[in-house]
Amino acid sequence: MASSSTTVDNLQQAVRDAVRYHSGVLMAQGIILTLLGVAALIWPQISSLAVDVFVGWILLLSGIMGLVIMFYAPNVAGFLWSLLTGALALFAGLLLLWHPVQGAASLTLVLVAFFIVEGAFQSAAAVGYRSVFPDAWGWMLASGIADFVLAALIIAGWPSSASWALGTIVGVNLITSGVAITVVSSTVRRVASFAEQAMR
Repeated sequence: MASSSTTVDNLQQAVRDAVRYHSGVLMAQGIILTLLGVAALIWPQISSLAVDVFVGWILLLSGIMGLVIMFYAPNVAGFLWSLLTGALALFAGLLLLWHPVQGAASLTLVLVAFFIVEGAFQSAAAVGYRSVFPDAWGWMLASGIADFVLAALIIAGWPSSASWALGTIVGVNLITSGVAITVVSSTVRRVASFAEQAMR
């Protein structure tokens, strides 16, 4: 038991040292992500199209790679299934790149479905396990309700919400990620600075 605790402590110390050593790079990354998130919120239509194009290229390239690999290994089990999924990814990627506005609308509908499913799951889990997680179940429930609210806002504003929903959500995500990285790196740097001054 003691060795397990020592291993965890060593791992945590290694993570802290790595963050402190790279705190400058992490700080720059956090600031850049935050600025990109602010830009996405200022221009949500442009960032929604950017998300559509990004997803389109990912599907296109993964479809091409899947087809190439399958043709080099035609005897692999599940060849037809892999061929079908590769062709589908290729087709979906081409559609998203060829019609980015309609693609953004389709991705927004997928996002709404995701929010509804995730909201239902988180709400049910929060209520079902409130005795297991007495301190955290309220946060889980709030997160589930927030998913329902986001889905309802997008549906209420449909179809105009298709032009801004993806960009807005990506912007919020970039801002929260950037702020989190910046806070962690600055905190670790400050703690390390205090420790160095105390050792003098």
